[in-house]
Amino acid sequence: MNKSELIEAIAERADVPKAQAGRVIDALTDVVGDALADGSQVSLVGFGTFLTRERPARSGRNPRTGETIQIAASRTPSFKAGKALKDRVN
Repeated sequence: MNKSELIEAIAERADVPKAQAGRVIDALTDVVGDALADGSQVSLVGFGTFLTRERPARSGRNPRTGETIQIAASRTPSFKAGKALKDRVN
């Protein structure tokens, strides 16, 4: 399912126009992204938690030259599914 299909499905289930559903999806992604950028996590009970994980610095290899390079430490977004979502999928 892509973004336009998601907007269409939400518009049908919530009985709202597609434009309004699109604005809601855009607002949700903006709020979650801003929270993660600030180091916070967003928990939706029954669905899951959006959070960031720390990736330590490590060494890697350039596949073209075989040269060893240093890869900097970084934060990466992550999602941890809640129990209700896991049960629904299984």
